[in-house]
Amino acid sequence: MSTAQPAVPRMKAVVMERHGGPGVLRYTDVARPVPGPCEVLVRVRAAGVNPVDVKTRAGEGVAALLGPPPYVLGWDVSGVVEETGFGVTGLRSGEEVYGMPRFPGPAGAYAQYVTAPSRHFARKPASLTHTRAAGLPLAGLTTWQTLVDLAELRAGQRVLVHAAGGGVGHLAVQLAKSRGAYVIGTCGPVKAGFVQSLGADETVDYTAVRFEDVVRDMDLVVDLVGDKEHQRRSLRTLRPGGLLVAVPSGVDEDVVREAEERGLRTAAVLVEPDRAGLDALTDLVESGRLRVEIDVALPLAEAAKAHELVETGRTRGKVVLTVD
Repeated sequence: MSTAQPAVPRMKAVVMERHGGPGVLRYTDVARPVPGPCEVLVRVRAAGVNPVDVKTRAGEGVAALLGPPPYVLGWDVSGVVEETGFGVTGLRSGEEVYGMPRFPGPAGAYAQYVTAPSRHFARKPASLTHTRAAGLPLAGLTTWQTLVDLAELRAGQRVLVHAAGGGVGHLAVQLAKSRGAYVIGTCGPVKAGFVQSLGADETVDYTAVRFEDVVRDMDLVVDLVGDKEHQRRSLRTLRPGGLLVAVPSGVDEDVVREAEERGLRTAAVLVEPDRAGLDALTDLVESGRLRVEIDVALPLAEAAKAHELVETGRTRGKVVLTVD
């Protein structure tokens, strides 16, 4: 009688073998995950690449939460439900979904398949390809949770978005405009026309002027740069009671104290999975009020090159990996 065990299904994935430069990312075979109770197995069609991926690869970002490598990086996913675990009620096999599963824990999006709680996914906007949809979850939810959940942005308020041509920035400009805000975006001269096409009322070329010299009376500043001095300069653009939200790295303690002395507010955002937020983003996409700009789409095997592009800080919109 044979005692051979059934073969474990395999898949292609990009494994981060150790912390370091883009060269630590290796395209290889790994075991395919199995969905547990209340989880779905999703066949990945595209995976977004975000600055947090790059920082985590280097040992920063959320690396401390993931434990020692090796592991598979990535959070942004667009794909098709392949299998549902026990107890899943909201999704069915064959449905197209997108999401940002498990963040800031390990999701393993740079792979042919991922598993995650079903409610970390939502149905993909029908008007978006998987490539465009994969660029939306992390950046889009960061934007939604910053502008809507935290800042409670209202029509008529004034918003300054730093790095307005980037992955989060280009979505923040559009979302703020969809809520009736007056939006000013900082960017370099190459991206000025792009940011204006998103609906920005004004753009400020940070290479030509100091933004705090020309921007005043803002209700909200969305800082996507993260530098302490940049945050301090941003305080000078706020009106009394205004809010500075720092997304990449939190607000420096000295900046918090200075803000309090000036009668200003500060806050930090760490994005979390949120089906309701994804559904809200889908509504904006389907109504034509939100578009996802993809700068470059590369095959999964070229994840290292994708990281190199994101590290430049010059990409317009998002970088995405396509998965066969």
